[in-house]
Amino acid sequence: MKKFSLIFAAAAALFVSQIVSAQGKFGPDSAECIKYLSYYQEYYKQKNYSDALPNWRKAYNLCPATASQNMFIHGTSLMTREIGKIKDESMRQAVIDTILTLQDQRMAAYPRKKKEIMNNKGKYMINYRGTDNAYLYQNLNAIVDELGPNTSGIILVNLLQSGIALYRENQISADDVIGLYDKVSENLENAKPKSAAETEDNAKTKAALETIFADSKVASCDNLIAIFTPRYEAEPENIAVVSNIVKLMNSADDCATNDLYLKAVTSMYKLDPSYRSAYALYRLNNARGNVADAAKYLEEAIAYEESDEDTDAQYYYELARFAYGNGMRSKAYDAARKAADLDRGYAGKAYMVIGNLWASATCTEEVDKYARFWAATDFYQKARNADPSIAEDASSQIASVSKYFPDASEIFMYDLVSGNSYTVSCGGLTATTTVRVSNR
Repeated sequence: MKKFSLIFAAAAALFVSQIVSAQGKFGPDSAECIKYLSYYQEYYKQKNYSDALPNWRKAYNLCPATASQNMFIHGTSLMTREIGKIKDESMRQAVIDTILTLQDQRMAAYPRKKKEIMNNKGKYMINYRGTDNAYLYQNLNAIVDELGPNTSGIILVNLLQSGIALYRENQISADDVIGLYDKVSENLENAKPKSAAETEDNAKTKAALETIFADSKVASCDNLIAIFTPRYEAEPENIAVVSNIVKLMNSADDCATNDLYLKAVTSMYKLDPSYRSAYALYRLNNARGNVADAAKYLEEAIAYEESDEDTDAQYYYELARFAYGNGMRSKAYDAARKAADLDRGYAGKAYMVIGNLWASATCTEEVDKYARFWAATDFYQKARNADPSIAEDASSQIASVSKYFPDASEIFMYDLVSGNSYTVSCGGLTATTTVRVSNR
């Protein structure tokens, strides 16, 4: 008992000393403020939220904002617990207003926590007023204006969704929605994630924004042309304008062949040359049937040092297919070889291209008319071994070309024996292959 009395006396002395030394922090009625802070915090620690709430209310009414930041954090938690119990809608809205007010008061008293608090406030708006699109559009917009790249991804996504909903209700224009998409995308791109998890979250947010915008059909090609043609004509050398036109037109269906897109991509490449803009010009010229320009820009994209080996392998394989389809056989062969060497993931598909090149080669020597199918078979077999996912296609091609193998009597006329090595050169290609005969 004596020990307990000593402890109680010490606690009381500490309590009094707190009151004396903290008059400013705890306000004019500091004793009562500290008392109810202590009461509610103790109940809160014990998870006795029903008793914590009335004591928190007294502390909140008695104490200045500087008394404790936890008063706002815990108060928010207690209020959110209350919402589920309230049946009356007007009371429910009053509690929601209290939650949002607590965020404003905390931010005013503790401005260094502004980013965290404003993002939290936005999430509460989404959770509790998510069906009011006009409210979200106005208030989430204000948060993005304030926080910029520090805005939470969920706020960016919900802001775009609210804007699209208002567009469908004819309350804002397509131009407004396109500007909104540009705004949220730009802020996300300028974000600086501090961890791998944040980087992954940003990537998911980016994908969500792109999907939502594309599904909205707001950015129809006609809309984009009507909105951005005068902007481009006014500022053809503004990199932000031309980049935005390219980005939005890339996201729209069937929007890669119009004159505005061609002008914008060409301007982007001149103003900020990169492998990405060169690749965009390749795709554009390919879509418009400009074969020579398409090949030139794709080769320029590969030549940039900034592109990594994975990207180069992808581009080489694309160049191989493009060149093969447009009769540039040597270019197709070289590109396919380089794709296979850079990334084994492309080897199977690249070998299929080379097999097709040999199967379709034009040969002048009589024996080489057979030998081209032997060389084609070699590469189809390589393709099948390199990539099981295309094994069926490769086997089908082997079966197709093997129909053209000569009989044993025919190769005897050329002083050849089945299974021997043979070097074939035709159509600008050379390969060492194996003599094969028909099984007919």
